Amino acid sequence: MSKPLKRREVSASDRVFTIFVYTFVIIVTIGTLYPFLNVAAISFNDSIDSVRGGITIYPRVFTLENYKIIFTYEGLLTGFKNSALRTVLGTIAGLISASMLAYTLSRGDFQGRRFVSVFLALTMYVSGGLIPGFLLVRDLGMMNSFAVYILPGIVSAFNVFVIRSFIDGLPYALQESAKLDGANDFTIYWRIILPLTKPALATIALFLAVGQWNSWFDTFLFNSSKEHLTTLQYELMKVLQSTQASTDYRSQNMSEVISKISPESVKMAITMVVTLPILVIYPFLQKYFVKGMTLGAVKS
Repeated sequence: MSKPLKRREVSASDRVFTIFVYTFVIIVTIGTLYPFLNVAAISFNDSIDSVRGGITIYPRVFTLENYKIIFTYEGLLTGFKNSALRTVLGTIAGLISASMLAYTLSRGDFQGRRFVSVFLALTMYVSGGLIPGFLLVRDLGMMNSFAVYILPGIVSAFNVFVIRSFIDGLPYALQESAKLDGANDFTIYWRIILPLTKPALATIALFLAVGQWNSWFDTFLFNSSKEHLTTLQYELMKVLQSTQASTDYRSQNMSEVISKISPESVKMAITMVVTLPILVIYPFLQKYFVKGMTLGAVKS
């Protein structure tokens, strides 16, 4: 009969360290969640009551009027549609282009892999600047068009290298066996490489989606004169600019909205609308995101 295992005695120093770790984690968690909960509380609080201040993590006078009023502004609905569309299309286009290029660079029989890799790496350190980029977009005829949201940043060197690192860790025998079965390069890429690189693709997809969703400066530079091409973040920027600098909106509709509720309520309600989609998507990609970020950390 086996003897029961003795419980290891916990020393006083271990207990103190455990208490310190838990206390530190609790403090960091509270510090991380409080700003978001405070924004949510103000957005759901009565506008007139919010002027008094003193709202912490829960609304003092609960109401949905702030959201009802801001959604009457046509610019927000148009911006939401464009932001959602550019996020979906931009993420898909970025994943396909980066994964195809990464697969090509991972092939040992590709003669120009070293030159292309160095060229891509240089783009991470050297940039033409804002003015040359603006002139290039203008000369390509993408001003005042939806294509300016997708095409200029369709290939990212960082994304290519992350996916390539993951592909390099896959057994090359999989590709060789597929070739023996008669598969061409595209079939190998589409049916073998892509399914096996889900962690890396999910990580890059999250980067691309957040970048597309939060982008507003390209709207300001290239599409500010086209109201039907506005984005949600650009509309949020105009709201913040108006409330801070007391400037007038070009849209009379938004001026009427501001007059009905306090500027603080406008900022918080729109901030919640902008943030919520990313918070909803992230939990579904978290396990892939963590695995994708740790690739290459251990070398066998």
